[in-house]
Amino acid sequence: MSGEWMHGGWGMMGPFGWIGSLLLLVLIVLGIVWLWRALDRGSQTGRGGGEAAAGRREAQTIARERYAKGEIDREEFERIKRDLAS
Repeated sequence: MSGEWMHGGWGMMGPFGWIGSLLLLVLIVLGIVWLWRALDRGSQTGRGGGEAAAGRREAQTIARERYAKGEIDREEFERIKRDLAS
């Protein structure tokens, strides 16, 4: 009885305590979602970057082989290397 009197009959959290709790819960969920998406985006960049780097290495290997066989001259080989570096 004295507990109700001391807190106005609303309990220890007051009249808007449940709103604060709900807001805190929403912020925690949003933080988890944001963190998950940020980590997922980072892993996608890593996968895509790895595939692109592998493609460039493969293209450089092909260019070296063509240059070694005499299919392309030095100018063409250097142009291909510059194009792949950018």
